[in-house]
Amino acid sequence: MIKRFALTGLGALALMASGAIAIAADEAATIRAALAKVLPDFKPTSVKATPVDGLFEVEIGPQVMFVTGDGRYLIDGAIVDLESRENITEQAQARARLRSIEQVGADNMVVFEAPSAQHTITVFTDIDCGYCRKLHEQIQAYNDAGISVRYLFYPRAGANSPAYDKAVSVWCADDRREALTRAKAGEDMPKRECANPVAEHRQLGELMGIRGTPAIVLDSGDMVPGYVEPKRLAALLEQTSAAN
Repeated sequence: MIKRFALTGLGALALMASGAIAIAADEAATIRAALAKVLPDFKPTSVKATPVDGLFEVEIGPQVMFVTGDGRYLIDGAIVDLESRENITEQAQARARLRSIEQVGADNMVVFEAPSAQHTITVFTDIDCGYCRKLHEQIQAYNDAGISVRYLFYPRAGANSPAYDKAVSVWCADDRREALTRAKAGEDMPKRECANPVAEHRQLGELMGIRGTPAIVLDSGDMVPGYVEPKRLAALLEQTSAAN
């Protein structure tokens, strides 16, 4: 988590343990002030209490960390309730993922809606990725299983790569769904340019720690790396729904 923030060139979190923290009127303000010293480019989405006395959950976009009420100590790792065996960190992370994805908005995604949708998944995809293409070849099977598929672009090679340019061309096409299907089938697409969300999609994926594609975010907020065939994915979605 913190390593992903470090990619932006921010300093280490040593300042947080130094005691050089402005005292605020309440714990939330103290925590925000402490984080502002070491993560000045990131504003916490929320700061809220946890079941652990004196420990607070801080959400910054799709990432979650835990900070003590005095703003001095940060915990980056799993916090498990030994009575319920629940992973508090993963639950918080799942909520943060969903909130960040919903902020993108369906209008800024390429969506293949199921006629009778029971579940919605969000897939970070690279047009040239083999398993991404395999997933899309079965898009009708996912829809028939009651799964709507929302695509976000994650060209792994980054900007100025062929996959990135293809993603932009797909977005700028008159029919994005048709263009995406043709591009994933290996067709050469006319190069187009327009205002597009590809860079924002990729940045969100980086903050979520995505390294490979496809990366599937379930409607529970859980993340599943790699291709999952339709029937197995439908079963997994039912399982996570029942657990939540």
